[in-house]
Parts: sequence; structure tokens; C-alpha cells
Amino acid sequence: MDSETSKRIEETVLEILKSSNLDEVSELKVRKMASEKLGLDLSDSSGKKCVRQVVEKFLAEEQAKLEANADENKEEEGEEEEDENGEKKSSGGGDKEYDDEGNLIICRLSHKRRVTITDFKGKTLVSIREFYSKQGKELPSAKGISLTAEQWATFKKNIPAVENAIKKMESRS
Repeated sequence: MDSETSKRIEETVLEILKSSNLDEVSELKVRKMASEKLGLDLSDSSGKKCVRQVVEKFLAEEQAKLEANADENKEEEGEEEEDENGEKKSSGGGDKEYDDEGNLIICRLSHKRRVTITDFKGKTLVSIREFYSKQGKELPSAKGISLTAEQWATFKKNIPAVENAIKKMESRS
């Protein structure tokens, strides 16, 4: 794919992403919309790769903006995060952490549990899983769940309902 075509694809995908509800749109939908808009078939591996790179870059930039806003809010409130032992820890300053398989670690829920972003057979998955140590390596166990981007979007959209249910359950006790 030539650089002019790549540039047109990037501009079109960014335009689509900026005008879309990110909770409801998938990479596949973005690729189809860009294909229609440009009159190009983006279903081949180079088209998919180009769209994926633009989407991932856009999402990383959006995440960085959210984290920057969260950091600003924390500074305003004078809060510092604490780990499980009550010790203060830094927010990491944007450094990304990867596991032994090269998967992006989003956060550690506890010593053994973490949220990672993985690629399985070309699909991006959000994995919430327990890990165990074997010969100095942290390995994923069968205990956990992996959600596709679409499933994650559905879950994320329903988080307020989960939070409300938690509040109701806690108020009963």
C-alpha cells in the first residue's frame, strides 16, 4: 500500500472515530465505514493492519488524555494511590508494562489478578485473569475471562447498573 493511500485511510479513519460513539463502534465497523467512504477494499491484511494501527493510536491518545485529566484531578485533590499494603505508589507516568508474552498490562487488581489486553487470532481481547508463577515466569491460569472489544463495550456501558446493584446490596447489610 502506497503512502498516499495510507494517509487517506488514516485521515478517514480518524474522522470516523472522532464522530463515533467509541462505546458502540468496533474496528470492523470503522473499517467498513472507511471502505465505503474511500471506495477501497480494506478487508485484506494490509488494509486491516493500516486501520488497526490508526485505531490503536487514536485509542492510546484518548487514554492518555483521560489519564492526564485523572492525574490533574488527583493533584487538585491532593490524593496519592496506595497499594494493598497501604504504601504510597506512583501512577507510572505513562510507562506501559507488558507481561512475558508481550501483552499490555492495564492494571493489577491484586498480587495474582490483572487486566491485560491480548491479541488472539487477530482479535483484541480484554482479559481479567489470575496468574501464577512457574520457573520465575508469571503465567495466566484458567481462572478468568477474556472479552472481545464488543463484549467489553457492552460490559462498560452497563457498569453504572452494576455499581447501583452493589450499592443496593451493601445498603441491605
